[in-house]
Amino acid sequence: MRVVVVGQGYVGLPLAIRAAEVGHQVVGYDVDARRVKSLAAGESYVEDVSSARLAKALELGTYQASDQARDCGGFDVAVVTVPTPLQDGAPDLRYIEESAHTLARFLRPGATVVLESTTYPGTTEELFGPILEDGSGLTAGVDFHLGYSPERIDPGNKVWGFQQTPKVVSGVNALSLKAVETFYAGLVDTTVPVRSPKEAELAKLLENTFRHVNIALVNEIAMFARHLDIDVWQTIEAASSKPFGFMKFTPGPGVGGHCLPIDPSYLSWRVQRELGQNFRFVELANDINSHMPEYVARRVMDALNAKRRSVNGSRILLLGLAYKKNTGDARESPAVRVSQLLLDMGAKVRAADPHVVESIKVDARLSRVEPTRKELAAADVVVLLTDHDSFDYPMITEHASLILDCRNRLSGPTVEVL
Repeated sequence: MRVVVVGQGYVGLPLAIRAAEVGHQVVGYDVDARRVKSLAAGESYVEDVSSARLAKALELGTYQASDQARDCGGFDVAVVTVPTPLQDGAPDLRYIEESAHTLARFLRPGATVVLESTTYPGTTEELFGPILEDGSGLTAGVDFHLGYSPERIDPGNKVWGFQQTPKVVSGVNALSLKAVETFYAGLVDTTVPVRSPKEAELAKLLENTFRHVNIALVNEIAMFARHLDIDVWQTIEAASSKPFGFMKFTPGPGVGGHCLPIDPSYLSWRVQRELGQNFRFVELANDINSHMPEYVARRVMDALNAKRRSVNGSRILLLGLAYKKNTGDARESPAVRVSQLLLDMGAKVRAADPHVVESIKVDARLSRVEPTRKELAAADVVVLLTDHDSFDYPMITEHASLILDCRNRLSGPTVEVL
């Protein structure tokens, strides 16, 4: 089939390349000309898709990257994987809307359109579908198939990649569900059909809200445990020895990426708008997790004060800018917020991250360095924010005079844990 994947980021590119590998003719459409240029040259910027896999798909002619809308024409299946940010606390669905307008121009009877972007329940049937219908003159569920399948990409996960992760699928009616499920069944090992797009949309939000709330719980416990002189990390390990009724979550400097800082707020917004009620769990989790960077900055200040130094003028080395280990994804990263807070306090902040490329905008005041022995020794305090496996942890503990470890990867007399 001719498949169009709109959006070639962390979600869209793995989907597009997998579809190309199983034999579909795939167009990866993205409005970012720089991305398209990189992809056309066989250079992948997504960890889950190696440049070798991309180059092979290009060589076989099963994948084409394009920023020209006309290349979307003639599709049998179109999948939308565009960002859905928040704007002043409300869902910003302009990219979904623009994608629907583009695809509507080329929509033909019998084609299938799937939305994957995370959003609030009702988006597929109340917003996305009507735009497709208005622009094409066709009717969803009658003339073309329409469904929703939430993305479940976990960047850097070597066990649960796109193919191995069960795929929730839905359709606006039985025929649409069958078409959507048939498409994904050729790409992944397991499909999980649900009754309608609303259940699929809510499933994605439930998954992320579950993680968001539980991370907020252990973050707050970590703060209390320190003042109670309790090792929260040993406590968590002890609790996780229970083989039932407990799932392990660990504290950290905050949450990042698209999923946790943003997605639960879609559900909170929908509940408030439709029911006039507050989703208190989400609001509380947002409050706790969003303030963890401030807590980390305070811990840095306390650690320096104990050495009779102020943050102002101190040299601080941050290890990790990505929100997640072993990835270059710095979207909504708490590490970036920590750096900004310390810079605002007058610190001389340097950061090392082998995965986050220089072209990703962080803060103009932040110096990017390599975590060499000299840099480690010169820092008044080293803060481990993202525990990439590529960091040389023995070297860090040997040469750093003071360390704040936010990920419980280090030990020794110079180490404080979160």
